[in-house]
Amino acid sequence: MTNHLYHLAEGGAEHGNLPLSGQISPLFPFTYDMVWSALCFIVILIGFWKFVLPKAREVLVEREDRIKGGIQRAEAAQAEAKAALEKYNAQLAEARAEAAQIREDARTKGKQIIEDMKTQATEESNRIIESGEKQLMAQREQVITELRREMGQNSINLAERLLGEQLGDNVKRSGTIDTFLSDLDTVAPAGK
Repeated sequence: MTNHLYHLAEGGAEHGNLPLSGQISPLFPFTYDMVWSALCFIVILIGFWKFVLPKAREVLVEREDRIKGGIQRAEAAQAEAKAALEKYNAQLAEARAEAAQIREDARTKGKQIIEDMKTQATEESNRIIESGEKQLMAQREQVITELRREMGQNSINLAERLLGEQLGDNVKRSGTIDTFLSDLDTVAPAGK
């Protein structure tokens, strides 16, 4: 293949119609290259300016709006979360205060119930004691009455034996009994 290139280059040089047959400058290209390159550059630049840059700006603006919106939404969400946290803390503090109040009320009611129960127990105890004392007094009176009757009868029997005579008269008998019993009543407290 390189032989063909040499041959073409040799053949073309003989005829003088090769485009690179003259002096070649590495710094300055040919004029037609510069014109066509500039024309292509201008067409690409105009196309870029008309179609690509507006779309890029639109995308950038949209992205910027999205970022700003996201930041604003994040700030709003953060403010909302902070408000919710403050509300939660306030409700928690209120619930704790209410619970403390309920506990204090329960303690107070408990103390009141205990005091009421003590008062009722004391009243019931006093009532039972009073009832017991009344029963004791009634039984004492009954026992005293029975003892007086028996003592009276015993004293009459004893007096009849001692005197040898019978005290048949009820009036004498009751008077003697009453005298004896009154003497016993005066003697009994002194002995206690």
